[in-house]
Amino acid sequence: MFFPLHAGPLAQTSIRLATLAAVGLGLSACLGDGDDHVALPDGSTAQLAILETSDLHANLISYDYFKLAEDKSVGIERTATVIKQARADFPNNLLIDNGDTIQGTALADYQAMVNPVACNQKLATYKAMDAIGFDAGTLGNHEFNYGLPYLSQVTGTKFNVDGMPAVASQPTCTGPAFPLVLANVTSKKDGAPLYKPYTILSKKVSAKDTDGKTIESTVKVAVIGFAPPPILNWDKRWLEGKVDVQGVVEAAQKYVPLARADGADIVIAASHGGWDTSAYTPTMENANYHLAKVAGIDGILMGHSHGEFPNAACTTVACSATGVDKTKGTFFGVPAVMPSYWGKAVGVINYGLVVQNGKWTIATDKTQVSIRKALVDATAKTYVAVDPAIATTVKAEHEAAIAYVKTPIGQSDFALASYFADVGDVTAIQVVNAAQADYVAKYVTANMPQYKDLPVLSVSAPFKSGFAGGTDFTDVAQGPIAINNAADLYLYPNTVYAVKVTGAGIKTWLEKAAERFNRIDPTLSTPQALVSSFPGYNFDMFTSVDMGYEIDVTQAIGSRIKNLMYKGAPISATAEFIIATNNYRATSGTAFGLTTANTIYASPDANRDVLIDYIKARKNLTLATDGSARSWRFTKVNTAGQVTFVSGSGKLAVAQTAGFNNISVVSHDDGTGKGQGVYAIDLSK
Repeated sequence: MFFPLHAGPLAQTSIRLATLAAVGLGLSACLGDGDDHVALPDGSTAQLAILETSDLHANLISYDYFKLAEDKSVGIERTATVIKQARADFPNNLLIDNGDTIQGTALADYQAMVNPVACNQKLATYKAMDAIGFDAGTLGNHEFNYGLPYLSQVTGTKFNVDGMPAVASQPTCTGPAFPLVLANVTSKKDGAPLYKPYTILSKKVSAKDTDGKTIESTVKVAVIGFAPPPILNWDKRWLEGKVDVQGVVEAAQKYVPLARADGADIVIAASHGGWDTSAYTPTMENANYHLAKVAGIDGILMGHSHGEFPNAACTTVACSATGVDKTKGTFFGVPAVMPSYWGKAVGVINYGLVVQNGKWTIATDKTQVSIRKALVDATAKTYVAVDPAIATTVKAEHEAAIAYVKTPIGQSDFALASYFADVGDVTAIQVVNAAQADYVAKYVTANMPQYKDLPVLSVSAPFKSGFAGGTDFTDVAQGPIAINNAADLYLYPNTVYAVKVTGAGIKTWLEKAAERFNRIDPTLSTPQALVSSFPGYNFDMFTSVDMGYEIDVTQAIGSRIKNLMYKGAPISATAEFIIATNNYRATSGTAFGLTTANTIYASPDANRDVLIDYIKARKNLTLATDGSARSWRFTKVNTAGQVTFVSGSGKLAVAQTAGFNNISVVSHDDGTGKGQGVYAIDLSK
């Protein structure tokens, strides 16, 4: 049941209310399919489980396209087994996906950019999901990475936006078999949402009346979708001038009452974001803490942050905030769940329902939130078995992606790794910076003579820095380099941007990046963790012989960058530089001191393609030329106790080969079962 998008909100509400007045408000909770008009007896009970996946990121098979090897910890083919188990335990269920679904693997990039899927073909990710049987889904930020025409095509949804043909002229393409909903992204052209803001799923459930007799009833569940508002910055090149994005709370305040008026017994917010307990703004990336305060929302499906909730062991400020129950999984009493990422888990909100005044209502004391993981035994590293139907369904696409990523592009006489990027190893970063700088310098020379005298530099970050465990690092072996290795070095489908900044701007940028580290107290005799929760993909660094700077981790945030030099001389605050970076940083980097005014060139070319072309041109990478230009060091300091950090277990030789003799092993196992070891760094050397 859904309202026509051409009707205005007031007209929709009037029509809806008039209709409801005519048929009676209690008819949504009837026996059979809802058309019997037989009232349910008060006291009848039922259970309904909402199952959630989020941030699948096109991980269809338990396979790592970077390493060309099996990875049992990921993959929809294992998620499918978890879903089957949950469906067996909760016979009354709905399965909803929370976005960041179609991007994230080499297979996804292959279908989007290398050998684009045709209009009459279903995307491999949706083929796998349809084999499982999803009931609904929403969109995350990464759905927009490939542009609106592609998104329109693969989701089978016609967009009325500038830059695309008139809706009547657009072909009808093949999308998923389940409805996609999104309430807060609208077309600038007509103000209408790109997708239906919500859908109402009429779910037949098995219930019990007060005598214990089994009866059948229909529960109507509204699913409303929300994307994080910063997509306007993150994918500005695709979205600027074409769409508007409303705040999550504002959109919910508009559509929750409409869904209720449409007869929804339960309203689920599928909101692709985490939760931020700071003051709400309409541009907030992780707004679900505030979304829970919107009247009429019965549950929140979260994602984006790649975390887990509920999580009784969580010690963050957000987990301890007023209104957050990290054990039960609620915000202000509203059930909320976040099921990890890459298919590692399934979120469950199992509602206890009871009939009151002829209508299904939620029995809060009978409702439970939980996470079901594909990981069976963390110590033994065993996982649920795969569902073989998924591999069969996407066999052709999987094999085509493998063949593509095996394409050779060059050679290297050294290993390119990010295991020790947090302490200065640049073997996996320098070639990315060199490729970006080379690309921008050539463009400036050919097309922007007004900037010909400005130095061109580049920053990049260790995109794989251990977030998912000891294998979540870039690790390209010495020898042949293929496309899969380039994808390992540069994970994301970003595009190259050039920004003009001053010396003062560079310092601001680096100060922000230095938040990667905790503040170290030299007088403490107990071990101190070097690395904070600041994401590794934001730890931008220079890797140029012309640049030099220190990071003093004994100082407060904002006061850590010391001895900032260019070609051996202190950098003037007013000196100007061109920095090669990516669209994400250039357009969402206000915290890094950047605004749209800094951008002088927004390239259409992907950073990864620029890297591939650079390696092809170089042919042979050498450690001396391509992997040893350290621009930064930690400021030397003696500490009374150990300063520790976590990386892949058994990788000390990698640090030593890269020239780091101040690293030692504390433990080969940090106790998490994720293949991580604990290392110490001597900051006095």
